[in-house]
Amino acid sequence: MSQAWLEQRERGSIAGLRFIAGVSLALGRPVARLMLYPVCVYFLLFSVRSRAASRSYLERVLGRSPGIADLIRHYFTFGSVALDRIFLLKDRHALFQTTIHGEEIMHEARERGQGCLLLGAHLGSFEILRALGCSKQLEVALVMYEDNARKINALVDAINPALAQNIIALGRVDSMLKVLERLQKNAWVGVLGDRALDGQGFVEVPFLGRPALFPAAPFRLAFMLKRPIVLMVGLYRGGNRYDVHFERLCDPSGIERSRRAAAVEEAMRLYAQRLEHYCREAPYNWFNFYDFWDDASR
Repeated sequence: MSQAWLEQRERGSIAGLRFIAGVSLALGRPVARLMLYPVCVYFLLFSVRSRAASRSYLERVLGRSPGIADLIRHYFTFGSVALDRIFLLKDRHALFQTTIHGEEIMHEARERGQGCLLLGAHLGSFEILRALGCSKQLEVALVMYEDNARKINALVDAINPALAQNIIALGRVDSMLKVLERLQKNAWVGVLGDRALDGQGFVEVPFLGRPALFPAAPFRLAFMLKRPIVLMVGLYRGGNRYDVHFERLCDPSGIERSRRAAAVEEAMRLYAQRLEHYCREAPYNWFNFYDFWDDASR
């Protein structure tokens, strides 16, 4: 898992992505969604590795052999969320109907003025988090691995350049220092906890019936800074609907240093359990189109 996602070849040119964004914003979301059908068919036919990964994952989460309709739905859900990102980046939040579960966690954090680590995954929409942060007057910094998605980031800069100040790029010398600075200023820092770079520590935990490797760095950082870890999942429910879930995973403030390693592993197991729960609740929202369990099986 640690390296496979880095080796995926990006498709499409920056000019092409800019064109799609321009057409989408000019014609509106309903018309833009019509473009998703030929795009999904193209990837289904020509993206052999991602198709195999999709089939393998769906078989695990559905408990049956997936058909062509399942594969198309998986790709279409991914395309829908990717398209909606364009409109969310343009601050067109009114286009979407969002139901928030666990909103009291956000209110409590705002009242305390306490920064925390928002731990998400490549499950549903993480961009919806920034939109919620704006509407709830919460400062949210998003941590991303910038180099693997340089084309998408170029598109983000073209749509809304002001967002650059709230994005922390992983893989740089000062990445963790910037995360530390934001947390110390009591901001919310959003991290996707299901991918990492080679050289970072991993912990093997059960996930969808087999051991999988998850990066330990976000958990270790939160425990070191004694900042709460909150699970955030934005599930796409079709049409213009999203369900956003917040759950408290752990609060490291009362954990002694001697118990930190065990507590980190316990928190990671809980994260994987809850991630599995939401995968089963919304199976077509999982967007890791590679063999997620590959490294753990070696």
